[in-house]
Amino acid sequence: MDPVERLYMDAMMEDPAVPAHSLRPQLLAGARARRRPAAPTAVWAEPYAGRVAAMDALLASAVDDDWSRVIVEGWTLQELVAHLAAKDGLLAASVGAPVLGPPIGALDSVSRTGDVQAYERERSPEQTRRDWRAQADALCRHVAGLPPTTLATLDGMEVVVRDHILARGLETWVHTTDAAKMAEIRLPDPIAEHIRPTADLCARLLPWTMLFSGLDAAGRTLHLTLTGDGGGEWLLPLGVADTEPGEPDAHITADVVGFCFLLGGRGAPADFPAELNGDLSLARDVLNTAPALSGP
Repeated sequence: MDPVERLYMDAMMEDPAVPAHSLRPQLLAGARARRRPAAPTAVWAEPYAGRVAAMDALLASAVDDDWSRVIVEGWTLQELVAHLAAKDGLLAASVGAPVLGPPIGALDSVSRTGDVQAYERERSPEQTRRDWRAQADALCRHVAGLPPTTLATLDGMEVVVRDHILARGLETWVHTTDAAKMAEIRLPDPIAEHIRPTADLCARLLPWTMLFSGLDAAGRTLHLTLTGDGGGEWLLPLGVADTEPGEPDAHITADVVGFCFLLGGRGAPADFPAELNGDLSLARDVLNTAPALSGP
């Protein structure tokens, strides 16, 4: 089932525990009236397209007061959408897709976020939402014509565009959840077919999160088991230059959604629920460094 359709079906379920001040009734009305499906794109970009559509479903029903609520990083909802637009736009520019908003100056996401947020503060929230969605949809359509191995650059990291798109999908998923929590509703998780490649990206990032944190785990191997829909098993060499895994030195078993959100910067590694076996120090190092590449 399309992720956005799941959002609507979930939202239409009656919940007698909804508090009187909840924004959920407004969100329900907006989602029912203004549902927009995910943009057509390549199969490998569908996790991103699905999260964009889910975020847009939330934004469709936001009223004036909602847009000025602080969601995360000290940003209002409008500023959060501008942040997503800023990073999407940098990736779009890298692959030749349309970019909306102010002309691109600095190519780092922090500076670009500041530029786009300043630009959007002079516009209405609906204009911000409209242009963010239009740019994201244009990016989806553009990458449909690209091989997934096409190199793209974002924040100085040149990797295949498929991985950049999956990273954009993860960040959009995380921030959609941030906004949903402020609105006091629970969103359904993406479908398993979208969670699996996202989890795979997160697993493949572990050698880099460790190295970025100053830990070189060359020659060590992790057996990672992620449970739940979209989960699976990975035998991962933990050195960035290692090409083949060896016998596992450590084992980690955890929930797949929780693991993706840990890589996305949500939750304290020390409190992350996981079953650890083997070299416990190595396993803890993996979890402690997992959010190292997450940003605002």
